[in-house]
Amino acid sequence: QVWLSESGGGLVQAGGSLRLSCAASGRSSNIGAMGWFRQAPGKAREFVAVIRWITGSTYYLSSVQGRFTASRDSAKNTLYLQMNSLKPEDTAVYYCAASSGESMLTVSQVDAWGKGTNVTVSA
Repeated sequence: QVWLSESGGGLVQAGGSLRLSCAASGRSSNIGAMGWFRQAPGKAREFVAVIRWITGSTYYLSSVQGRFTASRDSAKNTLYLQMNSLKPEDTAVYYCAASSGESMLTVSQVDAWGKGTNVTVSA
């Protein structure tokens, strides 16, 4: 089993930046991919970004492409999400996620979730 713990959320003005972190513990050797999902009030949880743990290749939601960057420190079993040029529509609870497989684009492909961290972007 893998446990995930996020940090780094907060309140920021539009155009600002935040960096989220996610530390993995437990059977982290089973991780094939890690990434981020988000859930805005009244909306379904949606995919944001994923990184394949071995190769480091990434894939993003089209609306965050070019603004968000996912990266990892394999030695520390830690995932990051650098969020720049934030918009009010980025406001959501951001969840760290992990999968034993290398594909993790949908909620059903996630094996482990963090508790989430709030990101609020004011206009």
